[in-house]
Amino acid sequence: MFDINKIREDFPILKQQVYNKPLIYFDNAATTQKPKQVIDEVVKYYYEENSNIHRGVHFLSQKATTLFENARNYIKEYINAEHSHEVIFTRGTTESINLVASSFGKKFINKGDEVLISALEHHANIVPWQMLCEEKEAILKVIPINEIGELDLDAFEALISPKTKIVSVAHVSNALGTINPIKYIITKAHEHNIPVMIDGAQGIAHDKVNVQDLDCDFYCFSGHKLYAPMGIGVLYGKESLLNEMPPYQGGGEMIQTVTFEKTTYNELPYKFEAGTPNVGAVIGLHAAMKYIDNIGIDVITNYEDELLKFATVELLKIDGVRIIGTAPHKAAVISFLIDDIHPYDAGTIIDRFGIAVRTGHHCAQPVMDRFKIPGTIRASFAFYNTKQEIDPLIKAIYKVKEMFN
Repeated sequence: MFDINKIREDFPILKQQVYNKPLIYFDNAATTQKPKQVIDEVVKYYYEENSNIHRGVHFLSQKATTLFENARNYIKEYINAEHSHEVIFTRGTTESINLVASSFGKKFINKGDEVLISALEHHANIVPWQMLCEEKEAILKVIPINEIGELDLDAFEALISPKTKIVSVAHVSNALGTINPIKYIITKAHEHNIPVMIDGAQGIAHDKVNVQDLDCDFYCFSGHKLYAPMGIGVLYGKESLLNEMPPYQGGGEMIQTVTFEKTTYNELPYKFEAGTPNVGAVIGLHAAMKYIDNIGIDVITNYEDELLKFATVELLKIDGVRIIGTAPHKAAVISFLIDDIHPYDAGTIIDRFGIAVRTGHHCAQPVMDRFKIPGTIRASFAFYNTKQEIDPLIKAIYKVKEMFN
């Protein structure tokens, strides 16, 4: 049974006051708060188990290695990968996308080839592909979006050509909350033998991810948007593709043998994990996934959907509030504007009510350009938020209107 009061007790940060008001944290799309179960596991690691992994024969190194690889195995089950060595640890979604753009691009992208992304993308799923296209003299193509913030699927199919070498799209838009039809996109791309990468930074926390059912070629996400520490992420890739791709970085762990004449590379997943990893954060990610599994991702999804619907109805009661991104399939994200008030000015006032919202272009400037706006105010919800917390947000918006009118 979903007990919101018990859940909120697990998040110590929610107990604090901001400007003498209870903290209301609606910036979950930027980063989520961490339950004490995650914090405790990370602290325990540094108190009792801290050691470098894989290379040591001593007790602590072997213990830390076991914890690290147990986490990889758990993640494999969490996303239903076929093999644990298809789970690559990175610093986050951004590094995962850069890894694929660099490594896949080095192997498979040539002059005149095409890379297909969408107009909904975070900068992390735009800039690495731009850099690759500049280097390789390839062409970046963009799937447009309509007035409600959905991908134009007819345009998507029309953009596919014999020169298309990869499609890379977000599972969920960080700026608008739109849930993209990624299974449809993957199926259509595969009809042309085109691999697909999914940026799951916003998707992993809000819905069940089954990479084998999706049949995606790559799926990546960040731990810190999944109630885990910052500085850790995951790249899932199909074994066959990962084996063909060259290493992304050189150094320790990714090697098998090194001489001054030649280096041979390690097997998966270590070929893509150069250097000392963030072991504590990996353990934290493992703990966060267990915490979510204990609640149930379906329960979380349903509860967050209720919050989204309630907040949407309440916001639309306010004259002058305009929601940007009104797709029927959304995660728990609302981007909005208040009259012609700049988002930064509005966000500054809302902050004085103890409410954390995000303002600006949300690292998705092309989305803002599409709607001809400078940015939005974004409220993004998690399963530790409540309907009661939305009422102070409504009051804060009325205060913004009062101060600027």
